[in-house]
Amino acid sequence: MKVALRIFIWNALFFSVAGLQAQDPVFSQFFASPLQTNPAFTGVTFAPRITLNYRNQYTNWLGGSAYKTYAASYEQSIESLNSGLGLTLMADDAGQGIYKTNQVSAFYSYRVRTNNDIFFQFGMEAGFTQSTLDWDQLIFGDQLDPLNGPTDPSGNPYLSEENRPESLNQTRFDVSAGLLVYTGSVYGGISLKHLNTPDESLIGLNESINAGRPMRITLHGGGDFPIGRRNKRGEPSFISPNLLFIKQGDFGQINGGAYAGLGRVFTGLWYRHTFSNPDAVILLAGFREGVLRIGYSYDLTISRLATAPGGAGGTHEISLTIDFSDSKVLKSRRKSARITDCFKMFK
Repeated sequence: MKVALRIFIWNALFFSVAGLQAQDPVFSQFFASPLQTNPAFTGVTFAPRITLNYRNQYTNWLGGSAYKTYAASYEQSIESLNSGLGLTLMADDAGQGIYKTNQVSAFYSYRVRTNNDIFFQFGMEAGFTQSTLDWDQLIFGDQLDPLNGPTDPSGNPYLSEENRPESLNQTRFDVSAGLLVYTGSVYGGISLKHLNTPDESLIGLNESINAGRPMRITLHGGGDFPIGRRNKRGEPSFISPNLLFIKQGDFGQINGGAYAGLGRVFTGLWYRHTFSNPDAVILLAGFREGVLRIGYSYDLTISRLATAPGGAGGTHEISLTIDFSDSKVLKSRRKSARITDCFKMFK
């Protein structure tokens, strides 16, 4: 069963990199990876912010190493220019190193304020992505023996007649853009990733299907609303209902739920539905102290993958945010600066 599962995952990866449309990794804790959600989030905090993200998806597959994603971001606001700057590094490992993607992107945002206190923030992202395929880990149909599987009785792999491509890695330029609109306690936004639909295929099977990575459209919105009174430390308690819609090629998802900040602790609950089936219930818990915030979430798989033989299992995600806006030195300055209340869950 394990061999069959590896073959299924490996060949699915092969066809995705051979020219079919691939999909972006999406963090369940989208509020803790704001630049991945929308480049217009760049610089929404008063002071520099550092975020680290780790995602391990479908932990019952390949010993918990089927899909892993890592990301690190730095951003800061430049109040005198109504602007924000940011930088992100991301690495995605699919199938125990079969297909790896490394990305570096730079971000810029610009903010406009209207007379009735409505803010428009425009964001741009530009960077490079490198994809690498480990051909030697792939298993093809002509390598499968009906009795022994992909290896002979001595453990040696059967040879394949598939042609090894000349190049197993590719670097491409990528451009994205986004818009945020916010006022008071509510916000909304749209993000368009991969505006240039960069060609990422390593093996051109057919020009008609080698159209590059499809543009990813993200619509999102929500608000922050106070609940109860401030505690003795002055930390406000609030609830933030939010909705996230993502479409990329033929695939898409809708996330709906709420985040609750309860002083130094926070929690959240979301439901994710893909275009074809229910996908997961997302549970979140975390803690914040000073400039530091740590969050853990678990995606409870409720699709057919959960009950299939060798079920996929759940997804673990950990985030670490260092927001210097919460330092004691800057808190007093922050009160007089342009700070909106609708992004509490993102800070």
